[in-house]
Amino acid sequence: MEKGLISVDRWAEGSQAYFLTHLHADHTQGLTSTWTKAPIFCSRVTAKLFPFKFPNFKLSLLRVLDLGSWHSLSLVSPSTGSKIAVQVMAIDAHHCPGAVMFLFRGEFGCLLNTGDFRWEKNSERAKLGRETLLNALKDNAVDVLYLDNTYCNPSYEFPPREVAAQQVVDIITSHPEHDIIIGIDTLGKEDLLLHISNALNIKIWVWPERLQTMHLLGFHDIFTTKTSLTRVRAVPRYSFSIETLEGLNTMRPTIGIIPSGLPWVVKPLEGDDKFFYSLLSSRYSRSKVSSKGGKQNDKIKGNLGSVKRFHRYIYSVQYSDHSCYLEIEEFIKLVQPTNVKGIVSSSSCYVDPLYYFGCLCGVNQPSQRLHHQHQKKEGGDGVVPARTNSKLGRVSYTEVEKKRQRVVDLLGVHKSKVSVLRRARRGVKLAENECSD
Repeated sequence: MEKGLISVDRWAEGSQAYFLTHLHADHTQGLTSTWTKAPIFCSRVTAKLFPFKFPNFKLSLLRVLDLGSWHSLSLVSPSTGSKIAVQVMAIDAHHCPGAVMFLFRGEFGCLLNTGDFRWEKNSERAKLGRETLLNALKDNAVDVLYLDNTYCNPSYEFPPREVAAQQVVDIITSHPEHDIIIGIDTLGKEDLLLHISNALNIKIWVWPERLQTMHLLGFHDIFTTKTSLTRVRAVPRYSFSIETLEGLNTMRPTIGIIPSGLPWVVKPLEGDDKFFYSLLSSRYSRSKVSSKGGKQNDKIKGNLGSVKRFHRYIYSVQYSDHSCYLEIEEFIKLVQPTNVKGIVSSSSCYVDPLYYFGCLCGVNQPSQRLHHQHQKKEGGDGVVPARTNSKLGRVSYTEVEKKRQRVVDLLGVHKSKVSVLRRARRGVKLAENECSD
């Protein structure tokens, strides 16, 4: 696609149309309430939440895209001045409320930007999304797939969110005398909180701004800002810390739960390395140190194989709104793109998707064995997006192979806290001869 036409989740000058996949902060960096550059295309739910995040925004600049329908745009070529017809479809990404993928097609070929997404194998929403995508593609190849590569590494394997949500419930029920603190973002994890509320028949405390978001999403009777009504509180992730939990435990027994796919590395207390880093297993009973220094039995029922306890007050549950490695692999097999680019490009968790999945792409790029040493990203050549001779024609893989050369970056991966990834810049300008960020 020619430079200067479309940007997705990037808010610099130079494009005629801008697309917002969802409202998480790492996808809106650079977007402000004073935005006047060009129209912004988004889902209906995102448009509903938009004024709350960006007060006084000129709402006439928002363009709502209904899911599963083609929408036509008429843009102007910066180089020739001629009109360019672009079709776009929004598809449910099942990441957070309002999150969508964008499928573009035109004389430039076919491009798919997933934004952040999680399509679990047995999820009904994901099945609908897959059907919508395949019906939209028909006989057209995806020339470039811009992929949520947050967990693009075989070391990341998560249970389905429904299973992880039940793990959280099991932890809560196993601590009947404790207050529960759950660290969440300003948007997302609503399904988890609803599962807890329904399973335990309780209200859940949220902070005032979060309550407003819940009301905008249509949840009116489940959440409260009165601490006296519940022992389960969902707090801002940034306020979740060991120090906070230790302070709360001087007043009442309290445990914290972090629902996240990212590994949380916590320095163990001296002499207790094995205890604080042990992995919980299903249907077990073991001796633990109580908050008063004695020992007690911790009996937890259910499948807690992926739950970790890093501190006497903190559990980590792999409830992820991003696809894990195997789900990414299945998605690429489904789409069969000619080329893949990761949208997470400046995180210490970064891995170029071609490193693992180049062999699944149209150019049949062989994958390489991952080096386990930690090392910084080396320079690599940019990848030229494929072009078609006809508006909707399928690209010949043999032709693409002749036109393109690729260098797969050799990367090392190391673990980091959530804050590192959340600061990563995401989004792309859809432009010819662009290099990966």
